Amino acid sequence: MTTYTPQFLGIPAVWTQEGGDRNVGEGVVIGFVDSGINPEHPSFAYDPTTGNPYSTNSTLDSQHFYGACEEGPLFPQTSCNGKIVSARFFSAGAQSTAQLNDSVDILSPFDVVGHGSHVASTAAGNFGVPVVVNGLYYGRATGMAPRARIAVYKAIYPSIGTLSDVLAAIDQAVLDGVDILTLSVGPDEPPEGTFTFLSLIEIFMLAAHKAGTLVVQAAGNEGPYPYSVISYSPWVIGVAACHNDRTYPATLVLGNGLKIGGVGLSGPTVGDGLIQYNKLVLAKDAIKINATFPRTVNNVEECQYPEAFDPLVVQGSVVICTFSGGFYNGTSTLTAIINTARLLRFRAFVFDANPTYGDFIAEPIPFATPGIMIPATTDTQNILQYYERETVRDKNGLVVRYGGRAAISEGRNASYKGRAPIVSRFSSRGPDYIDQSKNPIDVLKPDILAPGHQIWAAWSPMSVLNPILSGHNFALMSGTSMATPHIAGVAALIKQYNPSWTPSMITSAISTTASTYDNLGDPIMAQGFDLNSLYTSAPFGFGAGLVNPSRALDPGLVFSAGYEDYISFLCSLPNIDSAIVKTATGEVCGQLFDNPSDLNLPSITITSLTGSRIVHRTVTNVASKAETYLSAVLPPKGVTVDIEPSWFRIAPQGTQDLRITLNVTQALDDFTFGEIVLTGSLNHVVKMPLSIFPVSTA
Repeated sequence: MTTYTPQFLGIPAVWTQEGGDRNVGEGVVIGFVDSGINPEHPSFAYDPTTGNPYSTNSTLDSQHFYGACEEGPLFPQTSCNGKIVSARFFSAGAQSTAQLNDSVDILSPFDVVGHGSHVASTAAGNFGVPVVVNGLYYGRATGMAPRARIAVYKAIYPSIGTLSDVLAAIDQAVLDGVDILTLSVGPDEPPEGTFTFLSLIEIFMLAAHKAGTLVVQAAGNEGPYPYSVISYSPWVIGVAACHNDRTYPATLVLGNGLKIGGVGLSGPTVGDGLIQYNKLVLAKDAIKINATFPRTVNNVEECQYPEAFDPLVVQGSVVICTFSGGFYNGTSTLTAIINTARLLRFRAFVFDANPTYGDFIAEPIPFATPGIMIPATTDTQNILQYYERETVRDKNGLVVRYGGRAAISEGRNASYKGRAPIVSRFSSRGPDYIDQSKNPIDVLKPDILAPGHQIWAAWSPMSVLNPILSGHNFALMSGTSMATPHIAGVAALIKQYNPSWTPSMITSAISTTASTYDNLGDPIMAQGFDLNSLYTSAPFGFGAGLVNPSRALDPGLVFSAGYEDYISFLCSLPNIDSAIVKTATGEVCGQLFDNPSDLNLPSITITSLTGSRIVHRTVTNVASKAETYLSAVLPPKGVTVDIEPSWFRIAPQGTQDLRITLNVTQALDDFTFGEIVLTGSLNHVVKMPLSIFPVSTA
């Protein structure tokens, strides 16, 4: 979370190098194509540590950035205060495609959803903003680059988001001159009838790269399925999401002393300052005789209707509400459970898994009333066994006496222990692919891993798509949308430190310095389909690894690629028609690569290696001194890797060509992974992941 991820990623050390939190990110503009921004939020106000407002043009080169502040409902001209240096909205596509709702589809840069505010504050929110939710203090939130400026391009509305509005927003952001563009939005699936690299959004992002804007894009939330990434192109940083080592443990304690772990940012059931046990009641046992409500099994079990219950039974009780068909098909909500609990004065609620539907995924939500979610069916069975043992029924099955007791412990205290990072279950996986048939292509996706699970950041109190968070200024959210602004903020730190670097140089620095090991010294793990399953991850889950901001400032060597290189890459794709490339980009195919894998990326991916292949790379020394590098290889299974030269000395700003020969020694039925490591005499370490599918030795 932004109250913690700077520490988790070691960013305070970077802030120190760049003049402290009051200067870090100064002069860099980050653009956000999203749902807008909440301009009244303290994360976007003048600097709270000094009380002095930002100067609108402070240290921004007037020849570098041209913004504008578009007024509208809830967004006066004064909303652009110098921290927010530009704000625009795009709605032509939305208005022509759907009937907009005037009460929520606000035609201004104002964020009624919360998503855009969350993303912007994670990347560039002010330093040290107190996070208070339901009267409880959760720490202080700080963006990755707290002095960077924010440019807002609203293109997503509660009723609809259209590609045409997103493209218009991207185009305007590039014209305005943003340094970094954050896209925590994107299509749900690959484009129809064209290569993934030649869809409209990919070509607009290529144009952004040509203009010098670094684009950072969410990898997608369709994991853990393979081939699920929605970030395809090598000219964009695709960001995967991970857990950090902070959790909010919550516990249900039964009257027999059994403790069951669960999820929920909830206060405890207390009396006289001590945890208090209360009567335990199963919802379907507390139905009022002759109750009038839509009587289905779902509604009885899921606590959706207060009028269904006998108030004398449930008042002051811990009530068990069960995940049933309504939650499975999306018609039931946690908001309704909370409303029922509040109206009928439950002492607390327990929302537990249903063996009929299996385990469910639960994320901490700040409950205004004590409550806990139990997502594992094995835990549910233990709860129900205890309940039935302690409950007395008559011959008709009606409850005569509720003998069970339960309590909920404090669930809002953070715990910082355990394995981290872990690739989040929802985070989309590679390999990258070229078309709707999902034929893989020689580009590694995702590119990098960043915290994206349970991130505290700014929110919009309107919260029109998430009523359970209405009235809140901060929200705890998960998704690759939340991981993406971490990388955008880190890129801003690198851009400030190395202002002449191109987008591909920044991308390379982030990639080659990443870590592939967790805090326990083991290879990074990933969540699988099952609730508690973990397996060893690979580049198709984490890209080059977890971002390391401190090392990325000074990577030693970079792999640089320009616009012309990307055109050559497009023209070298299998079965490509050069006329299509010209139509999409306006460029004529000239010099081709022997293979798409020759694009000068900080990784090597070969989706079908037959016999042997020579791959070319060029490194540039961006350090201030000459350095000698020694090459080493952790070869993928079934493949030998030879690097020429095996060592080299390189002057500042000098370049070195590398010839990498890969030979298949054993054909396999899937990808296999390895790594090239270039170790410098001045302690620079440059890592390049290898993802190879050895098809045949012949």
